[in-house]
Amino acid sequence: MKKIVISSGAGISAESGISTFRDAGGLWEQHPVMDVASADGYRRNPALVHSFYNERRKALVEAQPNAAHRLLRDLEDEGYDVYVITQNVDDLHERAGSTKVMHLHGELMKVRAVDDESLVYRLRPEALETTPDTVIDGHRVRPHIVFFQEAVPMFEPATELAAQADIFVIIGTSLAVYPAAALLQYVRPGTPVYYIDPRPAPVPPGVTVIKATATEGMRRLFAMLTGKESPR
Repeated sequence: MKKIVISSGAGISAESGISTFRDAGGLWEQHPVMDVASADGYRRNPALVHSFYNERRKALVEAQPNAAHRLLRDLEDEGYDVYVITQNVDDLHERAGSTKVMHLHGELMKVRAVDDESLVYRLRPEALETTPDTVIDGHRVRPHIVFFQEAVPMFEPATELAAQADIFVIIGTSLAVYPAAALLQYVRPGTPVYYIDPRPAPVPPGVTVIKATATEGMRRLFAMLTGKESPR
């Protein structure tokens, strides 16, 4: 069974209506990114950060996985061993049915204890709003998000996955956010690599660039890998 490792970025979720800060001139829903997505910003104004992610959760509840998300699940159904490494904090890959998803930058629908980051809690659908005073199991909590200026704890496991790939696919990313952009460097020489993006960044020789949106690019890739017409 061939192992396909996917590295997905904001572009795949944008097609489900999830806004991206890189397309907003340094603003994310009218907020400077470093005010709502950095460790310094959280220390300065934790109430603003909690409020911001409360709004992001409301938007995510209304969003739905798109064809690109679902085609990744379809590749599993075609017999591929598919692992998704995503920079996205939404749960659209899981809701589309992907069974092996690794989140590099945290998960929007979870919070973690301020005093013990190993304690992570999934928020209940009826209680998605938090404040700096929210307490779960005796612990104050913060968004389970890897802020700018913080380490990315899942990066090393992600590099190990990239090194095991028989096929490596990059979807919807500018290749400008590190360390996630460095995953390509861990792929074994000779491994087929595909890069799907409507505005692709420069890539090394040998990478097959599919200049298209995530949904259209995944339709093409599905046909290339399976020899079948895309079902989406």
